[in-house]
Amino acid sequence: MSDHLKTLRDMRERAMHGGGDERMAQQHARGKLTARERLGLLLDEGTFQELGALATHNICELGMDQQRYPGDGVVTGFGKINGRRVAVFAQDFTVLGGSFSEVQSHKICRIQDVALESGIPIIGLNDSGGARIQEGFRSLAAYGEVFVRNVLSSGVIPQISVMMGPCAGGSVYSPALTDFVIMTRRTSFMFITGPDVISAVTGETVNFGDLGGSLVHNSKSGVAQFSAENDHEAIDLVKLLLSYLPQNNTADPPQVARYDSPDRMEDSLNSIVPQDENEPYDMRDVIDAVVDRDSFLEVHQYYARNAIVGFGRLDGYCVGIVANQPNYLAGVIEIDSSDKIARFVRICDAFNIPVITFVDTPGYLPGVSQEHYGIIRHGAKVIYAYCEATIPKISIVTRKAIGGAYIAMSSRQMRCDLAFAWPSAQIAVMGAEGAVRILRKRELAAASDPSALQAKFAHEYRENFFNPYYAANVGQIDEVIEPKETRPRLIRALEVLRTKVKQNPPKKHGLMPM
Repeated sequence: MSDHLKTLRDMRERAMHGGGDERMAQQHARGKLTARERLGLLLDEGTFQELGALATHNICELGMDQQRYPGDGVVTGFGKINGRRVAVFAQDFTVLGGSFSEVQSHKICRIQDVALESGIPIIGLNDSGGARIQEGFRSLAAYGEVFVRNVLSSGVIPQISVMMGPCAGGSVYSPALTDFVIMTRRTSFMFITGPDVISAVTGETVNFGDLGGSLVHNSKSGVAQFSAENDHEAIDLVKLLLSYLPQNNTADPPQVARYDSPDRMEDSLNSIVPQDENEPYDMRDVIDAVVDRDSFLEVHQYYARNAIVGFGRLDGYCVGIVANQPNYLAGVIEIDSSDKIARFVRICDAFNIPVITFVDTPGYLPGVSQEHYGIIRHGAKVIYAYCEATIPKISIVTRKAIGGAYIAMSSRQMRCDLAFAWPSAQIAVMGAEGAVRILRKRELAAASDPSALQAKFAHEYRENFFNPYYAANVGQIDEVIEPKETRPRLIRALEVLRTKVKQNPPKKHGLMPM
């Protein structure tokens, strides 16, 4: 063997061992896999092609000349997941805590460029203590290069971030710019400023988990869309999520072989909506009965639970599902659910995924705080997203579709292709009690028993307007269908709409209410 070849093999061997056996053992003791172990689980065996394995930093001061490791704390390259080409990078916490450096930026940017130019998804496995302090402003400036590529790739290729360790300061913004964020419950954290800084500046005492753990970002901030128990579960989630997404915005989502009859009807749907209009039911039961069996993958499951969004399949084809959840806050629309719905609709539109909307909402959540914190602005995002989307869109009103919420939730006026309703649908400007207080104000004021008269007027209002037939009569609903027919109706409608062609006016970009 020549000396040159021996040197190459020695350097490759060093790169394979990250920060050394001791630090790898510490990583395992924390319940975490190493960067290369994670990539080994994620990618099909033998498909990984590494780029930049021998890159090292060029900082000589502060003792850094003694801490050079091949790869410099990040493993980058491309491979395959279930036969599909993907670009990947995995930060290596065993090397200088995975700290983000100028070289890390060069390597990540290189693989981002390859992904964008090749039209393939990019997956980032994040485990880093933040910017490398020894590099000063150079490591900070390097973040900007990554952010630019996140933005340029947005809506062109799927971008998935998996948080498997700490992520602080500027490093949180790259995951936040991607399409989906998956966090591990016990080992990942995301925050702009850590507990020590917060304590020094504001006097507040908080631990890592309560400040920026998986539960916080999945249920409160909405930064993360998925929560996984550990590294293994997070990687399985990546594979499952990717199975619903296309390679890029010019491709169709993957189709699976038919395994559930397109003509299947569910008798349970005929009785799932309670007779009492104020009694809740679980919209997930409706979704599970309609889509291909066991195909629904909920996104943002723990955030804004009055709305449901996620991916499912109909006859093997991927669809996006948006629904109000009457089992939580009666399915009202408020600030957080508006953001949740709008973002998901735009993701589906970017990646050619039809959207099915199940409607059961009494309207927008009233309240001073909602008005002051911008329900008008946030609610407008839902309208913008549906109106902008050119993908096939079908709506089904299962029960309540009241007031402005009816318009916002993919109504015919919002470029919805087909609007269905169940016989239990209630489509009206406002609720019966509120309507009669306005329409029959004088009669009620003059009545000897206003409560009884109001009940009588409310009953008449429901009889005349709280049904789908008036809306169907004037063409706002295409068809009133029996609930059990929903699945075959949707499948046949999508067969027609799959070749739909619609374009928006040419422009640089719209001005979505932010």
